[in-house]
Amino acid sequence: MSSLQVLITAALLLAAVLGGSNAQLSATFYASTCANVSSVVRGVLEQAQSSDVRIGAKLIRLHFHDCFVDVILSLSLTTATVGCDGSILLDNANGIESEKDAAPNVSADGFEVVDDIKTALENVCPGIVSCADILAIAAQVSVSLAGGPSWDVLMGRRDGTTANREGANNLPSPFAALDVNLKKFTDLGLDSTDLVALSGAHTFGRARCITFSQRLYNFSGTGNPDPTLDTTYLETLRQTCPEGGNGNTITNLDPSTPDGFDNNYFTNLQNNRGLLQSDQHLLSTTGADTVAIVNRFGNSQSAFFDSFGPSMINMGNISPLTGNNGEIRSDCKKVN
Repeated sequence: MSSLQVLITAALLLAAVLGGSNAQLSATFYASTCANVSSVVRGVLEQAQSSDVRIGAKLIRLHFHDCFVDVILSLSLTTATVGCDGSILLDNANGIESEKDAAPNVSADGFEVVDDIKTALENVCPGIVSCADILAIAAQVSVSLAGGPSWDVLMGRRDGTTANREGANNLPSPFAALDVNLKKFTDLGLDSTDLVALSGAHTFGRARCITFSQRLYNFSGTGNPDPTLDTTYLETLRQTCPEGGNGNTITNLDPSTPDGFDNNYFTNLQNNRGLLQSDQHLLSTTGADTVAIVNRFGNSQSAFFDSFGPSMINMGNISPLTGNNGEIRSDCKKVN
């Protein structure tokens, strides 16, 4: 990408964030242009789920990692941030360092299914549905298919034309203290309820040993395991992830109902069976306002479900491109 193209791209993105478009996301955005968009996505996901039970968790992770990475641009001393723009889907190209190669994304998966959804939609509504919206819709359908809540997905996002690998390396971390991750949420306009509710997506899917094995043997250099881990659960995890073993071995994020979307993630935390350090910190951090939220969700699945949809909507509203800004990619892996 030439320096002129970079400036043009920056100007377009700045216009989007700083008022270049008055377009708003809407649940009925495709009503007249691609009315069956959700059913098309569901059809592809139902087929994908039959061969990969983890696909729903993979896709909601892609949406999360897309929205949380702002593409930060400066032009004439003005700064703009753009999220939820499909940037995580871009491959390496001239002027683009793919976010797929960032450390938090090396195990990200589901890209082929996103391509399948895009192909299906291009067949019925060519040039209409953005890749960014595909991620948002796929996240909702994935949760619904796993027995979780439904919500009205707001649509109308446009696709960005650049990526931010450095930003992807700064995603909320499974190793970080609660205050560190919470600041990453509040910096984007989200709050403690959003943090706890969205963390509840760990009620399905898997995690690699490398993301939690530091809790099993030498936690914070103490030579002992993390004291917040239930001892029986600790021994189970040590069998899966022996010291010095394969860090890419996977285990269930939720040992009780690993493929269902429910509130067992929170009851696991209440029983000191949160897999990731960042998960258990939601409950074990003394004085944190997240403690009451975890207990509320752990004691009431309906309370969790009632909060999850709005928090997904809040996340999906992080500075999207709308109107005439950005583009509708014909191939989610590359700019047009």
